[in-house]
Amino acid sequence: MSSNAEKGNVLQSTQPQAGPQMVINGGGNRNALNLPVDNEGKRDWSFGLLDCFGDMNKCCLACWCPCLAHGQNRRRLQYLNVNGVPDPDRRRIIAEGDSILYACIEVACDMGWILQIETRRNIRNRYNIRGSGTSDCCAPFCCQSCDLIQGSRELELEEESFGNQQK
Repeated sequence: MSSNAEKGNVLQSTQPQAGPQMVINGGGNRNALNLPVDNEGKRDWSFGLLDCFGDMNKCCLACWCPCLAHGQNRRRLQYLNVNGVPDPDRRRIIAEGDSILYACIEVACDMGWILQIETRRNIRNRYNIRGSGTSDCCAPFCCQSCDLIQGSRELELEEESFGNQQK
């Protein structure tokens, strides 16, 4: 019995080539500060509700233009949920959709905070944060700006966990 080499056939061996980078829907590190979790896998917020001044840019935006801060939070959260990676335009402030609706409700009846309830609940669910529908309602009602900043900072921790992958 003769081998392939004896027959003049040359076998070439090739190394496997890298394929496109796999993106897993689900996102980055959802507990970037490694906060302890309880038996149900729930944890506290990474920043307290009154830690507003920890990021003055977010603080100014949330205090002076809560409609824009809310729209930005909603867009960033939706992008993470759909694509599993941070929105490349996450720092851009856009007056559209959710921002305009928020502004209209705020001007009409000073109740734009109502739209924050769902966003807060969605952020809480994404990051397995302790809370309830009552806390989701009370936080934006008592302090719209503090709630917007807290949600934005939570999103930012996950976005930053991607490092330079998205730059």
